[in-house]
Amino acid sequence: MTSTTLSGIHPVLEALRANQPIDRVLIAKGAGGPRLQQIIHLCRERNVAVRFEQRASLDRLSKTGAHQGVVAVGAPQQYAQPDDIIASAKMLVILDGIEDPHNLGAIIRSAHAAGADAAIIPERRAAPLTEVAAKAAAGALAHFPVIKTTNLNRQIEDLKKKGYWIYGMDERGEHDYDTVEYTEPCALVMGAEGGGLHQQVANHCDFLIKIPLAGKISSLNVSVAAGIALFDWKRRRK
Repeated sequence: MTSTTLSGIHPVLEALRANQPIDRVLIAKGAGGPRLQQIIHLCRERNVAVRFEQRASLDRLSKTGAHQGVVAVGAPQQYAQPDDIIASAKMLVILDGIEDPHNLGAIIRSAHAAGADAAIIPERRAAPLTEVAAKAAAGALAHFPVIKTTNLNRQIEDLKKKGYWIYGMDERGEHDYDTVEYTEPCALVMGAEGGGLHQQVANHCDFLIKIPLAGKISSLNVSVAAGIALFDWKRRRK
């Protein structure tokens, strides 16, 4: 496994706060501001090397091109072990073939903000935890566990045996997202961009739910749909 990079103030700051393994932090010469000073302070507290380099060096190192004057180089993003998380979680987010890292990061950001416990992604045909995903997550990856599974259908059935109720988001769903009753522990399954849930995955869900649309388009971006459903779940938990 090779080293990975984090670009941008929020991802780097949250990675430092979460004490994630970071080898060094590069800051563009001439860059400043209180948040960059906070990053420098945290690096000193955690004995992380800080280097000041030309902005062009950060441009070459960053894959997103939007590093805000700071890039961290560290160990590859680690996937979480499922057992402890699944035993105590109230809400899991299962991603059925999300291949756009921007969508992956945005869903992780919303899931963490809504109070979900973890995300589960398949090993194949899915975006990995890249720098692009971390940037879109805006620091949430430092605090939100992601589980990788070799077989999504088997994982869903295993969750059901452990008492989970599975809610699949699908435009063909029989229930509106804001009327279905969530029984915890539960999992929300989001389908791939464009194609939605794979049929086998949909067959394993206890409920298929949908977001009714008033406009002339037939679907929402998957990260937007996930945010709507998750914050409705959060609202009704109160």
